[in-house]
Amino acid sequence: MNIRIRYFASLRETTEKNEEALTLQEGTTVAALREMLLARYPRLQTVMERALCAVNHRYVSLETVLHEGDEVVFIPPVGGGMLDC
Repeated sequence: MNIRIRYFASLRETTEKNEEALTLQEGTTVAALREMLLARYPRLQTVMERALCAVNHRYVSLETVLHEGDEVVFIPPVGGGMLDC
Protein backbone atom coordinates (compact mmCIF):
# COMPACT_ATOMS: atom_id res chain seq x y z
CA MET A 1 0.00 0.00 0.00
CA ASN A 2 1.11 3.57 -0.59
CA ILE A 3 0.98 6.37 1.98
CA ARG A 4 2.21 9.95 2.06
CA ILE A 5 4.17 11.47 4.94
CA ARG A 6 4.36 15.24 5.37
CA TYR A 7 7.17 16.79 7.37
CA PHE A 8 6.98 20.04 9.34
CA ALA A 9 9.37 22.15 11.42
CA SER A 10 12.33 20.21 12.83
CA LEU A 11 11.28 17.02 11.01
CA ARG A 12 11.49 18.88 7.70
CA GLU A 13 14.90 20.26 8.63
CA THR A 14 16.23 16.81 9.56
CA THR A 15 14.83 14.91 6.57
CA GLU A 16 15.39 17.82 4.17
CA LYS A 17 12.00 16.98 2.65
CA ASN A 18 8.53 18.49 2.76
CA GLU A 19 6.93 15.13 2.13
CA GLU A 20 7.57 11.68 0.73
CA ALA A 21 5.59 8.71 -0.50
CA LEU A 22 6.29 5.29 0.97
CA THR A 23 5.16 1.81 0.06
CA LEU A 24 4.32 -0.27 3.14
CA GLN A 25 2.95 -3.72 3.78
CA GLU A 26 -0.75 -4.05 4.55
CA GLY A 27 -1.37 -3.91 8.30
CA THR A 28 1.56 -1.56 9.06
CA THR A 29 0.95 0.45 12.22
CA VAL A 30 1.98 4.00 13.04
CA ALA A 31 4.50 2.52 15.51
CA ALA A 32 6.10 0.41 12.77
CA LEU A 33 6.22 3.41 10.44
CA ARG A 34 7.84 5.45 13.22
CA GLU A 35 10.53 2.79 13.69
CA MET A 36 11.12 2.69 9.93
CA LEU A 37 11.60 6.46 9.86
CA LEU A 38 13.97 6.35 12.84
CA ALA A 39 16.08 3.75 11.04
CA ARG A 40 16.15 5.95 7.94
CA TYR A 41 16.67 9.24 9.82
CA PRO A 42 18.34 8.47 13.19
CA ARG A 43 18.58 12.18 14.03
CA LEU A 44 14.78 12.24 14.43
CA GLN A 45 15.00 10.21 17.66
CA THR A 46 14.66 13.10 20.11
CA VAL A 47 11.83 14.79 18.22
CA MET A 48 9.90 11.57 17.58
CA GLU A 49 9.93 10.64 21.27
CA ARG A 50 7.59 13.57 21.95
CA ALA A 51 5.84 13.96 18.59
CA LEU A 52 2.13 13.38 18.13
CA CYS A 53 0.82 11.64 15.05
CA ALA A 54 -2.12 12.48 12.82
CA VAL A 55 -3.51 10.37 10.01
CA ASN A 56 -5.83 12.08 7.57
CA HIS A 57 -6.06 15.14 9.86
CA ARG A 58 -6.99 13.17 13.01
CA TYR A 59 -4.75 12.47 15.97
CA VAL A 60 -4.12 8.74 16.34
CA SER A 61 -2.31 6.33 18.65
CA LEU A 62 0.79 4.35 17.75
CA GLU A 63 -1.35 1.21 17.43
CA THR A 64 -3.37 2.68 14.53
CA VAL A 65 -3.21 0.56 11.37
CA LEU A 66 -2.46 2.51 8.20
CA HIS A 67 -4.41 2.12 4.96
CA GLU A 68 -3.86 2.79 1.26
CA GLY A 69 -3.70 6.51 0.52
CA ASP A 70 -3.34 7.68 4.14
CA GLU A 71 -1.61 10.98 4.82
CA VAL A 72 0.58 10.77 7.93
CA VAL A 73 1.99 13.71 9.84
CA PHE A 74 4.22 13.51 12.90
CA ILE A 75 3.74 16.75 14.80
CA PRO A 76 6.83 17.88 16.67
CA PRO A 77 6.56 19.56 20.06
CA VAL A 78 6.08 23.28 19.81
CA GLY A 79 8.66 25.54 21.39
CA GLY A 80 7.41 28.27 23.67
CA GLY A 81 7.68 31.96 23.05
CA MET A 82 8.15 34.77 25.50
CA LEU A 83 5.49 35.93 27.89
CA ASP A 84 5.07 39.67 28.31
CA CYS A 85 4.99 40.24 32.04
